[in-house]
Amino acid sequence: METYGYNDSGNPRQQTPHPDYYRSEKKIPAALLGILLGCFGANKFYLGYISEGIIQVVLNIVTCGIATVIPLIEGIIYLTLSDRDFDHTYVEHKKGWL
Repeated sequence: METYGYNDSGNPRQQTPHPDYYRSEKKIPAALLGILLGCFGANKFYLGYISEGIIQVVLNIVTCGIATVIPLIEGIIYLTLSDRDFDHTYVEHKKGWL
C-alpha cells in the first residue's frame, strides 16, 4: 500500500520517466561541435561521417573558411529538431548533409 508518495517500506517512491520521454545522447554535442568547431568537420566526425568530415575540411581549405557556414547551419538545424527526429535522421538513417 502506497500513501503520500512512500512505499510500504517507508522509502520515498521512485518516479519513473514518462513513457513518451526520449533523450538523444548525440544531439547537443553534435550541434555544439558544428557551431564551434565546424570548420574542422568535428560534428561530422563525431556522428561517424568520416568522408563528409574530410570533405568539410577540404572545402574550408579551398574556400578559405567560407564553407564554415555549412556546419553552422547544420548545428542550428540539429538544435531545432526533436531528439527523436535527430536520432532518426542523423544516427539511424545516416543523412550526411543538411
